[in-house]
Amino acid sequence: MAEKPSRRGILRAAAGGAALAAVARALPCSAAGPAAARAAGAQAPAPQGRRPHIVLILSDDLGYGDVGCYGCPDIRTPAIDHLASEGVRLSQCYAAAPECTPTRTAFITGRYPQRVGGLECAIGLGNVGRYDDAIRLAEKHELGLPAEETSLARRLKDAGYATALCGKWHLGYERKFFPDRHGFDSWIGPLGGACDYFLHTEPDGANVLYENGAPVQRDEYMTDLITDAAVDRIRRHEGDRPLFLYVAYTAPHAPYQGPNDRAKGPVEKGKMEVGTHATYVEMIERMDQGVAKILAALAGKGMAESTLVFFTSDNGANPMGSNGRLAGAKGGLYEGGIRVPCIVRRPGVVPRGATSEQPCITMDLSASIVRAAGAAPPPGRTLDGIDVLGDIAAGRPVQSRTLFWRARRGERTWRAVRDGSLKYLSRQDGTALTEWLFDLTADPAEKEDLSARRPDDAKRLKALLADWEREVRPRR
Repeated sequence: MAEKPSRRGILRAAAGGAALAAVARALPCSAAGPAAARAAGAQAPAPQGRRPHIVLILSDDLGYGDVGCYGCPDIRTPAIDHLASEGVRLSQCYAAAPECTPTRTAFITGRYPQRVGGLECAIGLGNVGRYDDAIRLAEKHELGLPAEETSLARRLKDAGYATALCGKWHLGYERKFFPDRHGFDSWIGPLGGACDYFLHTEPDGANVLYENGAPVQRDEYMTDLITDAAVDRIRRHEGDRPLFLYVAYTAPHAPYQGPNDRAKGPVEKGKMEVGTHATYVEMIERMDQGVAKILAALAGKGMAESTLVFFTSDNGANPMGSNGRLAGAKGGLYEGGIRVPCIVRRPGVVPRGATSEQPCITMDLSASIVRAAGAAPPPGRTLDGIDVLGDIAAGRPVQSRTLFWRARRGERTWRAVRDGSLKYLSRQDGTALTEWLFDLTADPAEKEDLSARRPDDAKRLKALLADWEREVRPRR
């Protein structure tokens, strides 16, 4: 049987105080099914009152243990930590995937990335597909997020928001997949997954920095370029329209180049992953300084009190970074590959300096944004997330969730499902299959495999996963 929802409050004070009073409302996804879980948040009535400005800041490959307020001892992140002190730190937030492209797909569409087809692995440099479905679509010039897919930016634009992207896209190199086709009024940033921080080129020398559909040249460190574009967009905002600003940093993704590394020249082809931890630290600290500037711009514009701010990461850290005590890293479905830092601040709506233990996933942020904006849900489709922000704001108890993942690259396929505190995990390499079962409450570091001792639970979770795979089969 599925585990019952916890009666703990969804929030606890950052200092460890008593749980906040909660309204009893919990829907165990395993009991009601994925569709019911999605409907719980996405179809809720829009909130009353003035709609907030919305800023979502997404880091790239930032690990669970790479931020001070998540226990990092050697990287200074005062701006991000201050944001947490003014809002809620989510301790069990998951990326929808252990890589860039699928998580970004999940955020923009509000749905599992598997529903799109070809995007459950990061698009390779130069628009390369990395598994059979992606290779097939690349050969047809269809590797990217189709404009007809559900789009968060389009939902907000239709609801009257001004929409802007400053930063990494990574959802298609071809013009028909560009951000303006998905509802962004303006945008600037790199198209691909990794580019030189100073030259803004990929290893083959191709420029991937674009602004509003055209390639551009900028003589600026990429992190600073993204920050300055975001700050400028905030300062230029006028009128009664609320603003949706998606700030997608490339830091601390490879190549490992700190803000003072220009003199070293371009990164040599084949050395994208070569670097030092000291440089990695510099990259994160420069991004944190950017976050400080963005928050200061909101305050300077008089928008701070009326803005909903999220900060999170697209997946866990690779071995250069830290995922704290969690096992695994980027690319795999151990907790270290998918559990990410996530902070939300909305003055007067969410409490200050609290921690939420509610399991949540990328699509929950999308569903929360849609509801906070009073936007209409996508016609004919249902979002795959719940309004986790609404649950936090109301102080509702932690609810049991059933969350799914599948990650493909070449002949390797990872699969995972979390149901309550139990997590089934498998890795298939060609015909070789390895399986595990973990209890994340008792064993968050995933050290003890329970599959031999609890075969019925493993079988039940595998069945849930099989049902989900049938449900999310892509249309193309």
